[in-house]
Amino acid sequence: MTETTLPADISALSFEDALAELERIVRQLEEGRAKLDDAIQFYERGTLLKRHCELKLREAQAKVDRIAIAADGSITAEPARLD
Repeated sequence: MTETTLPADISALSFEDALAELERIVRQLEEGRAKLDDAIQFYERGTLLKRHCELKLREAQAKVDRIAIAADGSITAEPARLD
């Protein structure tokens, strides 16, 4: 799933805000006091928030360079591996 296939309100969230909302949803579901329809909506939104957080983490990881020191002592930066 890409960022563009997520609802606009979720796509606009920072990683931190999305994670905080996801944590609130998990607490609500764990308490088990929500009506069934509400619990289903919470679960669906939580799934979307989780995907958004995963995308944000992948984007951040792709931007991180790995510093490598060659045998001759020279320093280079290489793109991070995503495996």
